[in-house]
Amino acid sequence: MLETVITGVNTRTSHAQVVDELGKAIIAGEFPVGSILPGDPELAARFKVSRTVLREAMKTLAAKGLIVPRARIGTRVTPKNHWNLFDSDVLTWHFHCGVDEEFLHHLSEIRLAFEPHGAALAAAHATEAEISGMMRLAVAMGNPEHTAETLAIADLKFHLAVVEASGNPFMRTVGSLIEAALVGIFKLSSPASGKDQIDDVARSHIKIVEQISRRDEAGARAAMENVIRVGRERVRVALGEQADEKAPGE
Repeated sequence: MLETVITGVNTRTSHAQVVDELGKAIIAGEFPVGSILPGDPELAARFKVSRTVLREAMKTLAAKGLIVPRARIGTRVTPKNHWNLFDSDVLTWHFHCGVDEEFLHHLSEIRLAFEPHGAALAAAHATEAEISGMMRLAVAMGNPEHTAETLAIADLKFHLAVVEASGNPFMRTVGSLIEAALVGIFKLSSPASGKDQIDDVARSHIKIVEQISRRDEAGARAAMENVIRVGRERVRVALGEQADEKAPGE
């Protein structure tokens, strides 16, 4: 998800392209909640694919909770509370269509519910090799040559390493949420704009690893909470600045 947003390169099969375009159209409201999608002939012509490819794409979208087929009625767009927001594609489509502060706030709340506990579990279960790997990733975040793009990728690698070190296979499933949150931060604001900010980011992540290394579960939890809250505040400020810039022209 993150590399797709950064590079803009998205190599997909015809099936995946249909899923991607229809998914974006649903999230964007082109096909509103409760509406019936056009029939197979129209959609197959729109995407220049066979009906077989189209049917497989519709199955994929149904599995993500966006649509539901109804006999003799057609394929209906489901209510938003049915959409699988843990799915990386669904999250990517939200960011493509534009997200607001409320969406990002909800995303950070989920991170706060999972990642600090993941850090605490890492303090209890991480191997020495995993701790060394996390420290290397944290230190690498302090490279003054980082661009916004390379820092975002380094940040993602670190957070996924902590989740992996938790030893809990269910915790690993939140990786798409972490990635989505970092996509949001990357698109709105990046600490790579100044060396001092990069140093602050590296130090805050190094502190997480130090607490994990000490097997201090409470300390690791608190250090991770701090990193997430700082990121949330940076996004809040960036959104406020964007609103201020738009206001004079309104």
